[in-house]
Parts: sequence; structure tokens; C-alpha cells
Amino acid sequence: MATPPSYDDRDGTIWFDGRLVPWREANVHVLTHALHYASSVFEGQRAYAGEIFKLTEHSERLVKSGRLLGFEIPWSVEQIDQACREVLADSGLEDAYMRPLAWRGSEQMGVSAQRAKIHLAIACWPWGAYFGDESARKGIRMIVSPWRRPAPYTAPTESKAAGLYMICTLARHEAQAKGYDDALMFDWRGRVAEGTGANAFFVRDGALHTPTPDCFLDGITRRTVIDLARRRGIEVHERPIWPEELEGFEQFFLTGTAAEVTPVASVGPWNFEVGDLTLQLRSDYLDLVNRRLTNA
Repeated sequence: MATPPSYDDRDGTIWFDGRLVPWREANVHVLTHALHYASSVFEGQRAYAGEIFKLTEHSERLVKSGRLLGFEIPWSVEQIDQACREVLADSGLEDAYMRPLAWRGSEQMGVSAQRAKIHLAIACWPWGAYFGDESARKGIRMIVSPWRRPAPYTAPTESKAAGLYMICTLARHEAQAKGYDDALMFDWRGRVAEGTGANAFFVRDGALHTPTPDCFLDGITRRTVIDLARRRGIEVHERPIWPEELEGFEQFFLTGTAAEVTPVASVGPWNFEVGDLTLQLRSDYLDLVNRRLTNA
């Protein structure tokens, strides 16, 4: 299999501070504040058949994330929506992954950054199944990470901030080095939290159980799947989940813009089936995003 091109060396354009620029020219200085102090926020969103799924919800969350980090993105939600559509149209892609990113610039160095300019860029590219084409059929294999999601009084956990993903990278690298696909993270209390970039759902006796998102993102895909489940009359319990409960669950799946709905076959010592309820919700989700199902 050919190695895909580096993300800084591709054809196409990126929306950068209000205009489309050639992909290879969408650069920032090495002394950009965000590079040193993680003062950036981002979104991950997908387009299906030429339409960006729940675009405005993503743009609203991007603006909210910036405010939680203490800065105002100098474009409105409506302008960000339009910029995303412009990027997708210019790319010529029908199905794509999209990455809006806002960050503090290079006007000030040090922990303080009040004078740093706020920038915004939006890129898109083709991206298939996050965990590979076989993930839906076989389910992925996970380990339990030693890294934990921080308490909400230690970090702006309601934001999709770049800095919060540092431990996710560490966790996933460890999992992959050991031959696994991903890692399940607990929170600072020892409760089950999420994967490294996706929310967690468990199935027992025909009902869904999902951790309360009080220290990690209440994902847009997570909320969508909850709506789909309730439309089918499936009970959904949002509650604290402790590790000792994992043995009693029959199915486990992850949800996220990149992961979509991905079954999990195992995590640590616990095994799960790729069951009918998981596959039904996966099918419902794909029908919805491809507009084969009335919007939930």
C-alpha cells in the first residue's frame, strides 16, 4: 500500500483567515503561541454526498471552545459554516473529513497571549473508516490506558482544545505499539470515560449505557446516536460506569465523527460481541448521514 502524502505537501486549497490559499502555502511561524502553549481549538466533521453533517453544531462548538480558552474567533458561526462549504466545494470532494482550527498567533510569546491575533483555517481531505475497513465486521481491540481524563476543575474539559488531546496521543500510541487499535480511558475518579477520540456505549439486556460526559466532550455523534436509539424505543442510561461493570455488558461500541459507530470486540480482559443492536445503530447512523433516514 502506497504511503499517503504528508499533510503539508498536497494539492488543493485551505481556507486561511478569510481566503482560499494553495495547500502548501497555509503555514504559520515557528513562534506561534499555539505551538508552544496549546492555545488552539478545532473541530472534526464529515461531509457525506456533498453535505457536511450537522455543520452548524460543529461551528457553534468551535466558537464555544475558543471562548472557553479565553479568545473570540473573529468570524461568526454563519461565516464559519459558509467557509466550510466553500472549502468542500473547492475540493471537488463529495465525501470528506473536515478540520476547522482556530489558534493564537505569533504576536506575543510567553504564557500570556492577550495581544496574539486569532487565526482560523479550514481544510478537508478524503478519509475512510477511522479504524480500517474490517472494524465494523470484527470489532476493534482496545487496552485500558493508564492515562486518565482530567477533572473539570483542572482543564476546560467542555472545549475541543488541542491540549486535551496530548494524553490521547500517548494512550493510542501505547495501544498501537502493543498491537491494539485504541485505548479506553478512565476519568480522574477511576470511572469509565471514553476512547482516545470517541465516546463509549455499552449494551446490556437491550438497553444502552453510556458514561455521563462531565469531564469529556458530549460528542455530536454521541447525541445523534442517543436520539436514534430512543426513536427505536431503546432505553438509554447516561450514568457513571465503573470498570467492574464491564464484565456484565454484552456489547460495546464507540461513536465519533471520525469513528462513526465502531463496534469493540475487546478491551483489556473483557470481551464483547459485535451484536445486532450495535449493528442496527451503526446502520441507522449511516442512513442518517447519507440522508436515507429522516433527520433525528
